[in-house]
Amino acid sequence: MPDDLPRSRVLVGTASWTDRSLLTSGWYPPDAATPAARLAYYASRFPLVEVDATYYNPPSLRTAEAWRDRTPDGFTFDVKAFSLLTGHPTRRASLYKDLRERLGTAKETLYLRDVGPAIAEEVWDRFLGALAPLHEAGKLGIVLLQFPPWFGPGERNREYLLRCVERCRPMRAGVEFRNAGWMTAEHRDHTLGLLAAHDIPYVAVDMPQGYPSSVPPVLAATADLAVVRFHGHSGKWDSKRIEERFGYLYSEEELRGWAADLAGLAARARTVHVLMNNCCADNAQRNAAFLASLLESAPVGG
Repeated sequence: MPDDLPRSRVLVGTASWTDRSLLTSGWYPPDAATPAARLAYYASRFPLVEVDATYYNPPSLRTAEAWRDRTPDGFTFDVKAFSLLTGHPTRRASLYKDLRERLGTAKETLYLRDVGPAIAEEVWDRFLGALAPLHEAGKLGIVLLQFPPWFGPGERNREYLLRCVERCRPMRAGVEFRNAGWMTAEHRDHTLGLLAAHDIPYVAVDMPQGYPSSVPPVLAATADLAVVRFHGHSGKWDSKRIEERFGYLYSEEELRGWAADLAGLAARARTVHVLMNNCCADNAQRNAAFLASLLESAPVGG
């Protein structure tokens, strides 16, 4: 890379800063006893965080304003899209109250087909509207569109994927698959080509293999931004208990291998987001800090 061009930026963070096992792990100092203090402390240690809670419940405008105000300039939030919007089953109780009343259904679990296009559009409007403070402050990295295991490669799903990305604009969306079909020898080039043609970041994952939602860890730069999420290899990926599912601590040897791969990815993308999602106790924070120290000394994007 020529000397007059900026080096690639690799931002390392975790997929949570508020989960219960982290709060009881001792990672936060005693004086970080409030939500504001904890986020401020986290942001003093890492430049990036993923908001996972928005998958379960759409955020309020006030909450996004608080995130904006409690973090320094240059801090970045990657925000997971609300489950309904990416085709996942969604608790009726997590919908906006007035929309629940308009639906008039007693079903406890809802899909997009259950709410109809008008309410779906309203959910999009409100979800993205709540993120406006982060976007306007330059603190929104991507809206993470994580599609479910039954969302496989096919023309109809490709069209819906593109509609979701377009619906997010001018906010940027990244795409994560949980169906391995997108990354088979038959479909991989087409998948990555589609994302690249529309300047959509591909969200790669390191995760346990052999499950219906397993996708191989393919590092690809389909835009100037690339994203990699690390879920660990607990061996209990199908557990309903978060502490079991994500109860994995990467070894230093594993992370050294990944640092080399991530440096290579950074040579193909202007910015790389690296998120440790092995959120059990302070595993993610410990691994993220060590990986960041490795990447600081690696020849990234040079």
